[in-house]
Amino acid sequence: MTLTRFRWWHITDVLPVEADLFGAEQWSAAMFWNELANGHHYLAALDDAGRVLGYAGLSVAAPDEAWVQNIAVRRDTQRRGIGRALLEALLAEADRCGVRAVLLEVAVDNAAAQQLYATYGFEPVGVRRGYYQPSNTDALVMRRDADHD
Repeated sequence: MTLTRFRWWHITDVLPVEADLFGAEQWSAAMFWNELANGHHYLAALDDAGRVLGYAGLSVAAPDEAWVQNIAVRRDTQRRGIGRALLEALLAEADRCGVRAVLLEVAVDNAAAQQLYATYGFEPVGVRRGYYQPSNTDALVMRRDADHD
């Protein structure tokens, strides 16, 4: 697996992953285009044949904070450390930018993701009621301060 800068040509490959993982709450191509146009830090995890295994994005508002926009790993390649590698790369970028805290939202019913984030020092700081639409699922807001070991 190789981590590389997420480029516009990866969008077509990530849309089926979005549909599979997030259903009605999937991001559209336009949303990914907007993220890239705004200069956010996005990475794609590729296999040896150049196929997208996963992707992740970070929005940096230095020096105060950065927000993990998304982390997604193709269902058939989960549990192989890809999500962990993507998260570590986003946290390294946040450190490089000198932000004081990294925040993210995660569905309250996504215990596996919450556990992964907790192993990297993220702690719950709030809940956004009905954040994910159209399911009306709440989002747990988690934060990791820069001084985390």
